[in-house]
Amino acid sequence: MDSLNSTHSVPSIVHPPFFFINGFYNIPHVRYYYIFLCFVFVVTVLGNSFVMFIICTQRSFHTPKYLALFNLAVADLCESTALIPNLIATFLFNSQYISFDACIANMFFVFFFSSMESLTLTVLAYDRFVAICLPLRYHTIITTTKMSVMLTVVWTYNFAFIISTAALITRLSFCKFIVVDSYFCDHGPVIRLACNDYFPNYIMAYVNAVLFVYIPFLLILFSYVFITRALLKIVTLEGRLKALKTCSSHLILVAVYYLPIIGTYVAALTFTVHPNARIINTSLSYAIPPMLNPIIYVLNTEEIKECTKKLFKRKQVTVNERNIKIKK
Repeated sequence: MDSLNSTHSVPSIVHPPFFFINGFYNIPHVRYYYIFLCFVFVVTVLGNSFVMFIICTQRSFHTPKYLALFNLAVADLCESTALIPNLIATFLFNSQYISFDACIANMFFVFFFSSMESLTLTVLAYDRFVAICLPLRYHTIITTTKMSVMLTVVWTYNFAFIISTAALITRLSFCKFIVVDSYFCDHGPVIRLACNDYFPNYIMAYVNAVLFVYIPFLLILFSYVFITRALLKIVTLEGRLKALKTCSSHLILVAVYYLPIIGTYVAALTFTVHPNARIINTSLSYAIPPMLNPIIYVLNTEEIKECTKKLFKRKQVTVNERNIKIKK
């Protein structure tokens, strides 16, 4: 009997040829939501491309702070590109099957660039901490070279952990179910389909949440505790407001990025969340911050705002000159 069981036993590792991305459950008019996400993607691409263009072309923005901001724009653009076009193609055009390898790749790129956003916001928090708490030493501590090194370390550190998380999926065996209850190849829904023990993957998911969400968020909070103490030492109210204004854009970005994600984690731990509510919340948490980040920086950063005005005035003058030449 034992020999018969061993003869017909299922191979230790079974990888399906594809997964089925289930998405939303019976939501009426859900196509309008996908069209909304398409609009979000277009705005994200235009906004982040514009910020990257300005930083590249204007020499006055070739500083450590704007190098980190350029890195954030790259992460925003790549994260949206990894997520939203696939989501729209999957559901709007009823193409919900995805190969095993493509699923792992999709998972890697979405989480890699999302984590990069978190880590870049932490680097920007450090930049603001030094600028306000150690203003006289700012140009010594934060140089373009040091910022480049920090960002390189962040990319390497992020890559090592996310590629390890994605690679661990390959040790799982999927012998029964292939339906992923999410809108992309999400890590949690995928590992729960496994037939063998997925405890190491479960632990890795929590490690990633701690390393890329909770610790960066706490570091940012601690930096603003010291920033607040430094602001309180400024004698005049005008001086405090001027210093605080340099942090306003970053504070808004932090709130927009972290609050929805942490809210989703807390909700999942405290009570049962309907799958549709979870999917909508997480999809908006991934899609909206990359769209808002360039808008917030353009509207709240005086240098970018002034540069944008000059670019539009210059373009308007060029158009007017062309019109005059055509009339002549």
